[in-house]
Amino acid sequence: MRRERSGSLMRLLEKTLQKDACEIHYWITPEPKGPWLVFLHGAGADHRMFKEQLPAVKDSYSLLLWDARGHGRSRPLGGRVSIPLLVDDMLAILAREGIERATIIGQSMGGNIAQEIAFYHPDKVEALVLIDCTCNTWPLTMTEKLALRAAPFFLRLYPWRLLVRKIAASSAIDPDVQSYLRDAIRTVGKRDFIRIFSATAACLHADPDYRIPVPFLLIVGEQDKLGNIRSVAPLWAKREPQCTIRRIPHAGHCANQDHPKMFNALMVSFLEQTLNRA
Repeated sequence: MRRERSGSLMRLLEKTLQKDACEIHYWITPEPKGPWLVFLHGAGADHRMFKEQLPAVKDSYSLLLWDARGHGRSRPLGGRVSIPLLVDDMLAILAREGIERATIIGQSMGGNIAQEIAFYHPDKVEALVLIDCTCNTWPLTMTEKLALRAAPFFLRLYPWRLLVRKIAASSAIDPDVQSYLRDAIRTVGKRDFIRIFSATAACLHADPDYRIPVPFLLIVGEQDKLGNIRSVAPLWAKREPQCTIRRIPHAGHCANQDHPKMFNALMVSFLEQTLNRA
């Protein structure tokens, strides 16, 4: 174990968990205080994508972040990757740390993992904050299904350096966030990035009658251009009795990074209303 010494993570302890051929790195509040918040980053990113959120919650909550297998310091990926495996990875960390329930804050792929935890292990989830992610149980059109199946093939055709720049430019508006994403995605590498993308797409399972069983805040960047996220979000929120949807202007797929001040205000307000309710 070691104390993280960079920026806003300096009060957290870095730990590792050896599991399924991967050394998974995670960061945790050394002396827990208040409800647990678990931050799950998107595909190609790492724990650093939440650095602007930590100052807003570090004094009132216990925090857990990770580099999911294949990302950041949690490399090499191991022999396989799937969203069920990533769910199992996080459950193993929660069990190791004695965390019985938590609010899970997930961006993109992290939001898909959070939904799967709530779907299969609702007793582990107190609330959700889902950032620019698609609904795991939303029925896809035939066009959307075909596009998901074809995407890995087209990604393989792209020169890696060009693909990295394109993904970063499509995911964020802020130039500094784009620079961070380029750095994080390059660390993952082309082969593993495509494997992770394919695994995320494979976790979708249509279930029109399912409703998320806990309160959740759904955040959408008004300029999110990836997939069907922006178009499906209002329809998804309308069918969910416990959903609060908020749109963030001047923000893309990484809304918490493009507009951290507004995101933090929405997140903190939701947490206070949800976790401190009588």
